[in-house]
Amino acid sequence: MIKNLTKVGNSQAIILDRSLLEMMGLKENGKVQITVSNGSLVVTPVTPRVLDSDFDDAVEKVIEERSEVLKKLAQ
Repeated sequence: MIKNLTKVGNSQAIILDRSLLEMMGLKENGKVQITVSNGSLVVTPVTPRVLDSDFDDAVEKVIEERSEVLKKLAQ
């Protein structure tokens, strides 16, 4: 994918398309780590995305079913 640099104030920006953000698991205003490796810019999400969409549902179910135990453990 080839992108153009876009002037923003005194800086240059790379505009990331929604599809690219989704592939990286990023949302609007998400945080990224930017590094340079062998002359290439590497953009990595700070918060890794959950690959399995069922994972969130499973966590919610455990929290719901075990809320009393989790509250006691938190004390």
